[in-house]
Amino acid sequence: MTVAVVGQERDRAKVEAKYTWNLADVYPDVAAWRAARTRIAAEVPRVRAYAGKLGSSAETLADALEEMTRLDKEIARLYVYASMLADQDTRLSEPQGMQQEMQQLYAEFSAQASYLQPEILQIGSATIETFLASEPRLGVYAFFLRDIVRRAAHTLTDAEEKLLADAQPLAASAVNIYGILTNADFPYPTMTLSDGTQAKVDQAGYAELRTRPARPDRQAAMSAFFGALGAFGRTFGTTMNSSLQKAVFYAKARKYGSALEASLDRPNIPVSVYMRLIEGVNRHLPTFHRYLRLRKRMMGITDDLHYYDLYAPLVASVNLRYNPEEAQQLVMTASAPLGGAYVAVLTRAFAERWLDWFPADGKRAGAYSNGAAYDVHPYILLNYLGQYNDVSTLAHELGHTMHSDYSNRHQPYPLADYPTFVAEVASTFNEALLIDYMLREIKDQPTRLSLLGSYLENIKATVFRQTQFAEFELRMHEMAWKGEPITGDALAKLYYDITKRYYGHDQGVLVVDEYVAHEWSYIPHFYSDFYVFQYATSFTAAETLAARVLAGDTGTTARYLTFLGSGGSKYPIDLLKEAGVDMTTDEPLEVTMRTMNRIMDEIEGILGRQ
Repeated sequence: MTVAVVGQERDRAKVEAKYTWNLADVYPDVAAWRAARTRIAAEVPRVRAYAGKLGSSAETLADALEEMTRLDKEIARLYVYASMLADQDTRLSEPQGMQQEMQQLYAEFSAQASYLQPEILQIGSATIETFLASEPRLGVYAFFLRDIVRRAAHTLTDAEEKLLADAQPLAASAVNIYGILTNADFPYPTMTLSDGTQAKVDQAGYAELRTRPARPDRQAAMSAFFGALGAFGRTFGTTMNSSLQKAVFYAKARKYGSALEASLDRPNIPVSVYMRLIEGVNRHLPTFHRYLRLRKRMMGITDDLHYYDLYAPLVASVNLRYNPEEAQQLVMTASAPLGGAYVAVLTRAFAERWLDWFPADGKRAGAYSNGAAYDVHPYILLNYLGQYNDVSTLAHELGHTMHSDYSNRHQPYPLADYPTFVAEVASTFNEALLIDYMLREIKDQPTRLSLLGSYLENIKATVFRQTQFAEFELRMHEMAWKGEPITGDALAKLYYDITKRYYGHDQGVLVVDEYVAHEWSYIPHFYSDFYVFQYATSFTAAETLAARVLAGDTGTTARYLTFLGSGGSKYPIDLLKEAGVDMTTDEPLEVTMRTMNRIMDEIEGILGRQ
């Protein structure tokens, strides 16, 4: 449990192959990728051949949809290879160029297919239903076709849709520039630690340094990191403004009343779900403040608790460390309640090198799972440091991977891509299984306190922090919609004010130091419009479902596994209702808050006996 992690070699060429992903499963090499890209690029214009003919017969409509589906699947596979190769080392120009080629090819495909939705609307709902009844091949497209009819008011003419599709490479500029700047070109500072050693405060370094037991190191690292970001506030403000203006442009072009409405309409999520989350979490800020006061007590801090204290170990004497093999075993054992077939896929993932484990120079920061290579298997990018949080991240990303694997195996391609709103359910469900297993196995009081604290940390990071992000995102989109200035300074002020409220700065709960105002520029998810709130909603859904599974509810277990294999066959609210949780109500958040308070009761009980 306290074994040191495998040495973290930053030179990727020196990392053992078993700790790197095997992209050859997608394409044997770059030459094979280029050959496939050339072939697919030549086929894309064929899509236009069906323009004006979709309503001629059910057979023609089925032919057109099958051709578009085939090309879309191949383009997604090409994109997966290019993007993950680029993420291995963001400093290399060839993979970056390949990624740009794919953005252009996908834009060309979208432009060629832009007539599809307007023409389907011209066919009319009645004829579409007749076609569905007469042509079996259209069965897998029924949900897609009926959804187009639902969104008729926001579908434009063929020419207008083509224009929007042609603008996609331009629309991606903000996130592309941000990614290169922060992962490859940014001049991250170097600092001297309290033991006299030097440390680079880049994204991976900051993630480790903010957890240091030495308080001066944490303070200096956070100040240096956010201070460096703040020095580029004008640049980050400009890239964010570009992203926001893109969202405004597309929302207005499609005749929505706001960027939020535009974002939530495609998956058919009521705007009230977003607003209910923000209102509910703000209502429960006293519970969050109770956690912060408990953190201060557990850390033995006698003066003010600061923002730089949020990631430090709650129990300084416990320093859980796990090498990759130990982490793998923990996750597989914790997943046992979901059955042998589930664990068997996890075993394959490790054995077949679906994962890329360690930080490396130029490697993309953070972690993700990519399941878009439908005919291959999902992949996971990690920046594994060996801490318990990294094991939890492994479980999290494997949840995504299992969701993709189950959906890809149980659904045809047109229905396999699950909605973003449910994307974080499987990941947080896995984390719940992991922490439950750890708490059942470990009776040592300091270690148990540390794990209970980690459980609270997860709620803090996923429910309160992500909702804080969601509120910030909502407000800055509202600023853009109203035509207010979007600058680095304006966004820093907005972020700082919201952060102080969430963390109880004015009530003396926690001091939010001024440099924290620049943290917003550290969050890449803000370039994915209205994504972060789904971490919080998914967490509360997963908590509700996992509690039932862990209690031995076999019905919920069966429904959950069915949910994993359902892909995008229904709207996300309906998928979760069938799994057993209604996200249009307050119940999932209330369940999570009761769990949080119960955990804090247990911690306070242990502390009282010491």
